Amino acid sequence: MSLQYASLNSGSNGNCYYVGNAQEGVLIDAGLSCRETEKRMKQLGISLKNIKGIFISHEHIDHVKGVEVISKKHNIPIYINRATRNHCRLPIPEPNTVFIANRDVVQIGQLEITAFPKKHDAADPISFVVKHQDFRIGVFTDIGSVCENLEHHFSSCHVVFLEANYEEEMLENGPYPFLLKQRIRGENGHLSNDQAINLIQLHRSPQLSHILLSHLSKENNCPNLAQQKFQQAFSQIHVEVASRYHPSQMHTYSGSPKIKTAPENLMQLNLFDPS
Repeated sequence: MSLQYASLNSGSNGNCYYVGNAQEGVLIDAGLSCRETEKRMKQLGISLKNIKGIFISHEHIDHVKGVEVISKKHNIPIYINRATRNHCRLPIPEPNTVFIANRDVVQIGQLEITAFPKKHDAADPISFVVKHQDFRIGVFTDIGSVCENLEHHFSSCHVVFLEANYEEEMLENGPYPFLLKQRIRGENGHLSNDQAINLIQLHRSPQLSHILLSHLSKENNCPNLAQQKFQQAFSQIHVEVASRYHPSQMHTYSGSPKIKTAPENLMQLNLFDPS
């Protein structure tokens, strides 16, 4: 049996990623409104009835905006650690809350979701790897610097959503104030294109076949630049950019990534069109 995966949205305006099989699926973060999440799931041909859990990486609004309403409306459990719940500005519905700890492994049907701590400017940030049989898909965004936890889990993955937040020169010469620039490139900020490339070069698995560049900054990165830079560095790996404006296509992993034919209205979208 194969794994399907897609980005519903990726960026500071909202983050939400889907991983699942024919019977069950999970969302990693819920940074879109419930209505927008429903709309994009429908575009991808996914029923929210198949979603058995929402896993929250940290409390920033672009990762939790829709979680309360989605959970209540569709009766979906929220997997979250206590520090993240306590620091959320939005209420997390108690009846649907399942508290997890760093390094917990959660079994949902045939899916195994592993949480591990990462570096980011949040209360207790975590990343996730979703495993099905021997396939592993990692969701690695909002990472300030590469740590041993990230190296270890990255090296086991066949597919990754990997942060490539900024191009160093664009950030340096861009409009952000100095302190914000320092926060972004600090130990608990975000990964640059070059930092992500270095991680791949040093720690990728021989089975890594697909990279979805994620959480690109609108002001400090360029989708075309990032895709070209990564694809030139890793010609044997399929590289694409997860858009901040609309969902990716649905992908299937069963030994190598395959693109599922998407609905016509989704296929016609330009990946980088901000409309």
